[in-house]
This record gives sequence, C-alpha cells and structure tokens, in this order.
Amino acid sequence: MSSPTRHRVIALYKQLSYLGREYPAGADYFHKKLKSAFLKNKDLTDPAEIQKRIDLGDYICKEIEAMYHINKYRAMKKRYYEDTQAENIQKKIESTNWADGGQAKH
Repeated sequence: MSSPTRHRVIALYKQLSYLGREYPAGADYFHKKLKSAFLKNKDLTDPAEIQKRIDLGDYICKEIEAMYHINKYRAMKKRYYEDTQAENIQKKIESTNWADGGQAKH
C-alpha cells in the first residue's frame, strides 16, 4: 500500500472511530465491528480494490453523519412541539410532493 493510501486509510479509521462514539448500539459495539472490518481487509494489495473500500468507508461516514443529524432533528422537534403539532407537521411533510416543486398532494 502506498504512503498516501496508507495515510488515507488511517484517517478513515480515525474518522469512523470518532463518529462511532455516539452510535446508538454503543461505542464498544461499533468499535468491534470497525476493527474487524479493517482487519478483514488488511491484506488487500490491488489499488483499485483499496480505493473501492475507501470510497465505501466515506459513504458509511456520510450515512452515520446523516443518521446523527436526523436524531438531532427529532430530539429538537420533540422539545419544541407538542405531540399533536409534531404529528401534523410530519403529515404535511409526508404529503408534500417534492417533484412538483413542493405543492401538496390533492
């Protein structure tokens, strides 16, 4: 593995490890899965395959970040709206047809 690729893999591991601290199933669970995934792929030598795995890791980082943003949004919504208000807002969001420029379904 070339030096830039090695540094990118290490940075990806650190980034995923940092993101895993707040994982819903627990940091220990996430770290065990992360470590096993990286150890499983430690013997890869094909640069294209390594890049493919790095891209997959970047995708997972984005998915975890999106999950955290959704959880944060839901927690804020619970704090600021009563249950009935939140349900009404959720129904309005679900009934909106985004393909028609945000016009509600009729």
